[in-house]
Amino acid sequence: MITKEDKNVSRKRRHVRVRKKVFGTAERPRLNVFRSNQHIYAQLVDDSKGVTLVSASTVDKELQGQVSHGGNVEAAKKVGELVAKRALEKGYKSVVFDRGGYLYHGRVQALADAAREVGLEF
Repeated sequence: MITKEDKNVSRKRRHVRVRKKVFGTAERPRLNVFRSNQHIYAQLVDDSKGVTLVSASTVDKELQGQVSHGGNVEAAKKVGELVAKRALEKGYKSVVFDRGGYLYHGRVQALADAAREVGLEF
């Protein structure tokens, strides 16, 4: 029987493997995704300086009235749109996508597709 802890350990291993290749710069930051059962979080990170440039999540005040439950595909779409709008406002058009070790499916895919539709390139 595979437990929740085993799945998270496997996810963290995949994430470390992916992070060896994916690196965000000032010109092309890394779009990082983290999802929990209740919420989904996205942030643009400049790895050369180690700073977060832009962030959005279902916990944000801006999305509180629009999202009934933060752990579904609709909420992920809203977060993707919001992080892309904030990134474009700050002048970031091109990013590197870091799926955080999660499968590119469901909420992660919905967030990425919504960010692309708003205008982010990756």
